[in-house]
Amino acid sequence: MAGGEEVTLDWEMFVFLFLSAATLLSAIYVIRAREIVHSVVGLATCFIAIAALYIMLSAEFVAIVQILVYVGAVVVVILFGIMLTRREIMESEKR
Repeated sequence: MAGGEEVTLDWEMFVFLFLSAATLLSAIYVIRAREIVHSVVGLATCFIAIAALYIMLSAEFVAIVQILVYVGAVVVVILFGIMLTRREIMESEKR
């Protein structure tokens, strides 16, 4: 470090590193997943990990809005869109 201070790995740092790794890995999984339902699960995981990071920053209101708006609304809308899509259309696109 610049000031010669040591970095200690306390619980807060461990939780932050775990949540940031979970956010990055689930975001990569959203991009790499072949099935759209798996991608939506990865997206929900990413949003929940970001909300947990907001809680660590003492921004509880932003975390609640993140969960209610994004996880609650966007993921449900995407899943309804998937369920209402005809299966024949999706099967023909794979060929």
